[in-house]
Amino acid sequence: MFALAASILFVLIWSTGFIVARAVVPHGAPELVLAIRLTLTTLLLGGAALYARQALPRGRRLGLHLGAGAMLHGVYLTVSWWAVSRGMPAGVMSLLGSLQPLMVAVASVVLLGDRLPARAWTGLAIAIAGVACVLLPIILRSGTGAISLISAIAGIIAVIGMAGGTLIQRGAIAGDPILVSGAVQNAGGALVAIAATLIVGEWRWDNDPVLWLGLGWSIFGLSAAGLSLLVWLVRHQGPTAMSMLLLLVPPLAAIEAWLLFGERLGPIQLIGFALALGGVLLGRSRGKRPPVADPVETVT
Repeated sequence: MFALAASILFVLIWSTGFIVARAVVPHGAPELVLAIRLTLTTLLLGGAALYARQALPRGRRLGLHLGAGAMLHGVYLTVSWWAVSRGMPAGVMSLLGSLQPLMVAVASVVLLGDRLPARAWTGLAIAIAGVACVLLPIILRSGTGAISLISAIAGIIAVIGMAGGTLIQRGAIAGDPILVSGAVQNAGGALVAIAATLIVGEWRWDNDPVLWLGLGWSIFGLSAAGLSLLVWLVRHQGPTAMSMLLLLVPPLAAIEAWLLFGERLGPIQLIGFALALGGVLLGRSRGKRPPVADPVETVT
């Protein structure tokens, strides 16, 4: 019973990642909000790691953690939040994030010489077709609800950044303690967000309650509670069950975005949504070979 409740709670929490982005970007510059969020999360996890007496990684391992965090938290969140601030629907951005395991699988083939089963390539092709069905109508649309081609490209670049960070994290640092790893990687992300803030030069912050609530939820809900549940579920139910749970996040995020912000998907987009998730499910299925990617390495 507890495992079921934990699973439901995790999906509910994790689905709010880009809902928070959609809610707060009208009130604060996305780069600035993320710089503050990631810095405070670093302090929170760092304090917990210190209390747990987890040793800080040194030398090359420290650099790998910072690099992974710069990609996973810095590039992914900063670019994806920028895309949301420029009109990318929260549910669509969540869908793009779900493609990350397949991107990791392809990158593993190119960079590491891994071999993928035919089902992985088939799943990738189906997922790409589904994403095209979702993105093209809002790129070609004019007026309310339209997004620019640059915003769509930014969303894809964000997911590529997350995939790159995942590849780093799957290497020598994969077995390091969770708390200290999270602290250092959030620090790497914070450096990217701070740099982006300085480059963009936007300091918008209107002190609206929604902004403060979104910031607090990002730190304590998504980073603390969400990550803790994710780790617990992986350890007690395994990565395969976790993979299935993560596939529930994009459709739930789309429903939340529709209820809260009036973001609607047309018939072709709904079909594309189903195709994309089906492609991810096919590509991540085990069959007779090992899974194509670690399904739990995702950030929101």
